[in-house]
Amino acid sequence: MKKTLLVIAVALCGYFGMAQAGSGFGIKAGLNYNGNGDYFESAGDAARDPEKNVGYHLGFWGKIGNQIYLRPELVYSATKSDYENDEFKMKKLDLPILLGAKVIGPVHVFAGPAFQYILDTEFDGITIDDVDNDFTVGMNIGAGVNIGKLGVDLRYERGFSDNEAMFINNNITTLPTSRVDTRPDQLILSLSLKL
Repeated sequence: MKKTLLVIAVALCGYFGMAQAGSGFGIKAGLNYNGNGDYFESAGDAARDPEKNVGYHLGFWGKIGNQIYLRPELVYSATKSDYENDEFKMKKLDLPILLGAKVIGPVHVFAGPAFQYILDTEFDGITIDDVDNDFTVGMNIGAGVNIGKLGVDLRYERGFSDNEAMFINNNITTLPTSRVDTRPDQLILSLSLKL
């Protein structure tokens, strides 16, 4: 009986893994938990207010290959981070180019560079000067599961290049200018659909 159940489980994993296997393209969307420049410090704040640093993303993906694959994506992301009770918001285009491999059945792992183009930044109640670099490079690493045409993945993204935005504080009693680190440092949970 145990052998029969094991054979059925392996067959089902193979079947579900094949549905999103092979080359193709699709759409994706999900949530980002962001901590621009200081992820692990902001993770402590998340326990007290889990919605504070949550953003979203949506986009397209393509896939070339099966067991080992190349997966480029084009994703619009809106992130927010808390800095001393003020909210820093950023909108950007991400272009991750991921190299992945199927591990077992529907489970796969992936990693690769992520190119970001910053579209807009905003800090609550404060005028922001230009971000040092609109174009930055980072890294994605993660794992996912594909069941039928649906896929779920969780990844960590970290920006490599130092990138700061200077803002002018409207409060005269404090320092007139400050800087905020705009490098992405986030967990990304995505749901994808193969078309």
